[in-house]
Amino acid sequence: MKRTWLTFLTAVLMTVLMTVAAVAQEAAPVVDADTPLEDVPLDTVAPAAPGALTARDYLDSNDAGDKIELDWELSPDDGEGSCDVAAYHVWRSRSASSPGEIVAEVSSGQTHYLDQDLEPGAEYFYSVTAFDGTNESAPVVCAPVAGRVNLFQWSRISILALMIVFFGLVLVFTKLAERGDDLFVRRIPGLNAIEEAVGRATEMGRPVLYVPGIGEIDNIMTIASLTILSHVAKITARYETPLIVPTARAVVMSAAEEVVKQAYTEVGQPDAYNPDNIRYLSDAQFAFAGAVNGIMLREKPAANLYMGAFWAESLLLAETGFEAGAIQVAGTAMVSQLPFFVTACDFTLMGEELYAASAYLSREPKLLGGLKGSDWMKVVTIALMALGAVLNFMGFETFVNWFQTQ
Repeated sequence: MKRTWLTFLTAVLMTVLMTVAAVAQEAAPVVDADTPLEDVPLDTVAPAAPGALTARDYLDSNDAGDKIELDWELSPDDGEGSCDVAAYHVWRSRSASSPGEIVAEVSSGQTHYLDQDLEPGAEYFYSVTAFDGTNESAPVVCAPVAGRVNLFQWSRISILALMIVFFGLVLVFTKLAERGDDLFVRRIPGLNAIEEAVGRATEMGRPVLYVPGIGEIDNIMTIASLTILSHVAKITARYETPLIVPTARAVVMSAAEEVVKQAYTEVGQPDAYNPDNIRYLSDAQFAFAGAVNGIMLREKPAANLYMGAFWAESLLLAETGFEAGAIQVAGTAMVSQLPFFVTACDFTLMGEELYAASAYLSREPKLLGGLKGSDWMKVVTIALMALGAVLNFMGFETFVNWFQTQ
């Protein structure tokens, strides 16, 4: 009897297990590489819809009103979900009652699309669906949006305000300088070094070598260099010290001739001006450097002044001058060349000091206005940065509430 019951229970258990296995196999059939395509079950479950969709006019300073920006949130089935999103379909229509047409397919994980080549001023209706390769999710829609011509990017109005403040400061200080007001400009120590170098060359009875760089005449560093050259020429004219000016550009040579000649005339030494000392060497970079090095070795100037735009030739010039035993003063705004000048020269005017030196020496109202305006603009910028740091630290609303209670 017991054996009969055991056999019966075993049969029932085997039947249950076979039934469960059959149901499981029917619910999730095994698909391998040998399974015919027509036997592969289709995905009938659509992915979850994406999150909130926003559409807005594309803002740019050159926008013709023919672009719309779209942003949406990822579908819950994208990424950390069931990974059942292959792409997002962007739909566009001119009517709220029509789903329109698919204008873009954006890969999964992306939440941004820029629709272009639209009609400016026309309203468009957008929706986005998640697509798993077979099924589309429910669409997420947004309010209608129209593009408009943006001649000005209003999101950068703060930059315009700062530019107006800057140019206003420059104009104010320029007018003050033209009126004759004494605008204070701190004397740069490198200018004292220039006068000391010229004085040393005079004591030794040897010439001064002034190299205005290899930049063209339209280079702002070359213009600043010619201003400093005028100051140096006045000193050498008073001391009756020869001044040699090698140039790499023909136009710069002509400008240097006029600058030196005018400087000698202003100090009452027009006859001491020697046009042969203003020399055009070569517009080839290293040919010019070799020719200047030859002047250093042959004529042995006691002071070498390098002011202007320099490139790879800077180290060749400065090293040769150092080996020749000359006192050397350099000045350039070329950041890549400053380390070589700092290493091989006795004094170096770095960056803006070159422009400040030209304004200090010439007292030209426009140069002074630009210098003072930029200095005060730095003060304004630092003050705004400090205020921003305070607001960020305190929290804007907290700061406003605190200010209103005072």
